[in-house]
Amino acid sequence: MPIYVILSQLTDEGRKTLKKNPERVFEVNKELEQMGVKVVEQYAVLGPYDFVNIVEAPDNDTVFKASVEMGSRGTIQLLSLPAIPVEELIQRLKG
Repeated sequence: MPIYVILSQLTDEGRKTLKKNPERVFEVNKELEQMGVKVVEQYAVLGPYDFVNIVEAPDNDTVFKASVEMGSRGTIQLLSLPAIPVEELIQRLKG
């Protein structure tokens, strides 16, 4: 299944929500799964982004729809990147 890296920035409202209910992170993961996006790895990070998520999804459209749904709530901004395992990249380059 295709892999994507999703970089997330919480909005002010998102930070308030997370502070009040830290378990909300797991609730969102379940919601994503219902949309066809499975969270494989998830990290809270310092810097310009608050979370780095490694997810699997059947295609770009599924990730796009989930990103629009999550972003429309006003609690988070997302940057979604399709990812190719290095081994697969090497094989593709070899032809």
